[in-house]
Amino acid sequence: MLVLSRKKNESIIINDQITVTVIEIRGDKVRLGIEAPKDVSVHRREVYEAIHGHSAPGPDKSAAGVSPVRPPSPPTTPPPA
Repeated sequence: MLVLSRKKNESIIINDQITVTVIEIRGDKVRLGIEAPKDVSVHRREVYEAIHGHSAPGPDKSAAGVSPVRPPSPPTTPPPA
């Protein structure tokens, strides 16, 4: 997951076609404005789950150009002879 910090009126752009802007921050709530093409559906997770009857899929790391972070593999030692 890519984690970004944004202040009021700052935005992020996804795939050159979706803009997410922080509209307001009040206490522990953040209001977001989302501009997306009409053919892109945008739902709150609970609405998506109600529509589809299951949990929302996780983020697609490859589409966002983000590689998952994996801890380094422990070194392997050959078995004793």
